[in-house]
Amino acid sequence: MDRQYPPRPILGVGTIVIEGKKILLIRRGKQPGFGIWTLPGGRVNLGERVEDAAVRETGEETGLDVEIGCLVEVLDIILREEGGRVKYHYFLLDYLARPKGGELKAQSDALSARFFSIKELEPLNLVEITKRVILKAMGMVNERPEF
Repeated sequence: MDRQYPPRPILGVGTIVIEGKKILLIRRGKQPGFGIWTLPGGRVNLGERVEDAAVRETGEETGLDVEIGCLVEVLDIILREEGGRVKYHYFLLDYLARPKGGELKAQSDALSARFFSIKELEPLNLVEITKRVILKAMGMVNERPEF
């Protein structure tokens, strides 16, 4: 299915990978959002479990193998062109995750990949919903440090 002007929403996954007190972000190399810093993730393939898609997509973009934890947020992202026609529509499931192997290096459609402290996020001008999901995930980790 084409990502632009889809006949129905596309199911996607994202990961909030936390290592210590740092969060993994990628700089997108493709539309939508070319050049912005965001969470790793992508589309779920037919017949693929969402958790498996989250592991695969994170690895494809960052080189890291991750362990998936709990669901943090469910998002409905709709981007319209002028005039109101839906250009992109994603239904996203964002999961908490932690690295368990691999080597951090931008892969596939990511221009960059690195860990950031909370203080380092402000100059990145993250999309508001991305900031909200990161802060929610950090709060969850603070409540359940065993993950």
